[in-house]
Amino acid sequence: MLYKIALSLIPLVGDITAKKLVSYCGSPEAVFREKKSNLSRIPNIGNVLANSIVHQDVLKKAEKEILFIEKNNIKVLFYTDNEYPHRLNHCIDSPILLYYKGNADLNIKKIISVVGSRNATSYGKEKCEEIIKGLSNQDILIISGLAYGIDACAHKSSLDNGMKTVGILGHGLDKIYPNQNRELAKRMIEKGGLITEFMSKTIPNRENFPKRNRIIAGMSDAVIVVEARKKSGAIITADIANSYNRDVFAVPGRINDALSYGCNNLIKTNRAALLQSADDIKYIMGWDDNIKNNKSIQNKLFVELNPQEKIIVELLKGKSDCGIDWIYLNSKLSMSKVSALLLNLEFKGIVKTLPGKRYKLL
Repeated sequence: MLYKIALSLIPLVGDITAKKLVSYCGSPEAVFREKKSNLSRIPNIGNVLANSIVHQDVLKKAEKEILFIEKNNIKVLFYTDNEYPHRLNHCIDSPILLYYKGNADLNIKKIISVVGSRNATSYGKEKCEEIIKGLSNQDILIISGLAYGIDACAHKSSLDNGMKTVGILGHGLDKIYPNQNRELAKRMIEKGGLITEFMSKTIPNRENFPKRNRIIAGMSDAVIVVEARKKSGAIITADIANSYNRDVFAVPGRINDALSYGCNNLIKTNRAALLQSADDIKYIMGWDDNIKNNKSIQNKLFVELNPQEKIIVELLKGKSDCGIDWIYLNSKLSMSKVSALLLNLEFKGIVKTLPGKRYKLL
């Protein structure tokens, strides 16, 4: 744990570089024991970065953080650990380390993130509550950012409906921001949890929240946007989710309402599916068992596959899911052809797309 935490504190070493260092050196501890000359030969490391790794004083900071962690019953999740959210491992810039206080399963089968305006209207809160209540029979983990407005509404609605919910913070676990959500945070720790990539004594600086948003997007199967201005953190989260190949939903609003502009524009530009009720999520995500089973049975009985489609289907048989790169390598077809075939099979109801460009048979 000492070296895992210390690795996240080295100046100039971000998450992508840290993962590269562990890959080349073998472990976080090995990174600290490696010679500067060897580090500098790692691709894209060079002398400046190697010097920063060798001449640093982060182990003492890591030791202090361990004392805080042990005192407050906090879990440290490294990106190679089994408990680390595996959906994040499909995101290239995901944090190498998370601090977690709670009891929710971060790798549960269904995870939805809910984001929106801090100045939410009664309409936005009403739609947020309605959607979450409609998902309460699905064993879904709800994620948000514990901010004012839609975030707080999503967390509270989840708890009120007996669902677990996790808040992603833009600061250390030694504080709660905003302070008004302190009691809500306590309930969440009992029925979900709090997560951050920031060590204790990290204050909630403005630049921390866009970083926090990539975790909200990356940990989920889909992101719901409820009320958002033209430029806002919720829109940033939606765009990150799209870059991660996550599904995005947006609740529409009045065309002259500034808080609905962001959602309406996401729908208009095909960056989000229009969301009117929880049933829309269940249908698009394939979480409606009746629709899914009937459609799957009918499609498999009557659909005819061409020879190349049969190759893809045979590769996917007997496997829980496969990445597109693996399918491409084993099919001996071009990547463009594989992409087109997978899309056709999805339209035919034979294949389902999963986060991280992974596919499985229905």
